[in-house]
Amino acid sequence: MADVLSQKQIDELLNSFSANGSKVFEEIEESTDKKAKVYDFKMPKKFTKEKLKIIDSIYENYSRLLSSYLTGLMRVYCKVDVLQIEEQKYYEYNNALPDYVLMAIVNLDIDDEDIMDTSIIFQMSNPISFTMMDRLMGGYGTYSDVSRDFTEIEIGLMEGIISKMVELQGEAWSSHLEINPKMSRLETNARVFQSIGPDDIIILIMLEVEIKNVKNTISICIPALNLEAMMGKFADRYAMRNKRFDPAKEEERREEILRGIKETPLKIDAILAETQVDLYDILTLQVNDIIPLNVGIDKNVTVKIGDNVWFDGKLGTYNNKKAVKIDNIYKN
Repeated sequence: MADVLSQKQIDELLNSFSANGSKVFEEIEESTDKKAKVYDFKMPKKFTKEKLKIIDSIYENYSRLLSSYLTGLMRVYCKVDVLQIEEQKYYEYNNALPDYVLMAIVNLDIDDEDIMDTSIIFQMSNPISFTMMDRLMGGYGTYSDVSRDFTEIEIGLMEGIISKMVELQGEAWSSHLEINPKMSRLETNARVFQSIGPDDIIILIMLEVEIKNVKNTISICIPALNLEAMMGKFADRYAMRNKRFDPAKEEERREEILRGIKETPLKIDAILAETQVDLYDILTLQVNDIIPLNVGIDKNVTVKIGDNVWFDGKLGTYNNKKAVKIDNIYKN
């Protein structure tokens, strides 16, 4: 049974608590606040971390393709990286866009009846747009902060470039899903596009583009409903791959592996007996001296492969060569 606390011990415990108790509670609350994360139950997350990692890998590949294309086009080193991938509502994304912006409406053109027509948004920030236009029109690729609509010449120049940038997504997606993205139209007003509802969930892919000293973003907005259907095809495709099991090919592959293993050279030791001899006796050995092994003449020879005993057998000769006839097989 536990010891009973004395009155003095109780008083010391209460004094200690009154002095440090509030501080302890504050520390607990602080640590709890650090660990707690705000979760919006009105907008539950549709995509797990594993699914977002798949999207990240696709657009990492796309970033490399886009970097190569822009470097060749601009004749100056361009770097593209995936900045972030997040899930949010469309109105949050749209409200953050400036009034004048180059925004391409893209049809993914997926040849699958189970996936509805999918339109995504490819938006290029103004610093990147004006830097590219300045470079392509003979300038040094500098950017000055301007807030104006784009001219018809600028739109015509960027239309072909953005169209090519959009099509590169097909190559990035090719290992997962066959898509043929085509730019439907190019808008300069972010409020015009209404195909996605304000409260619809989207996946926003932010790419960071660096051209000389200018660094800004390209954003790609994909409706979550369409992306879920597309990623469902990933699972079906991989499941079909796993189901394509051919027993004949598997047996052939197994036999080929075994043939390779069977041809591996191994060292085999046949041990007649083991004994201990003093070093002095070894140093004084002469021709015709005899070393007693203390082993019966009818005892089997131990056969070792590596450090393991695999067999034992009778010592003899075969074709005028020393040989061992296997008597027993040991299970290792």
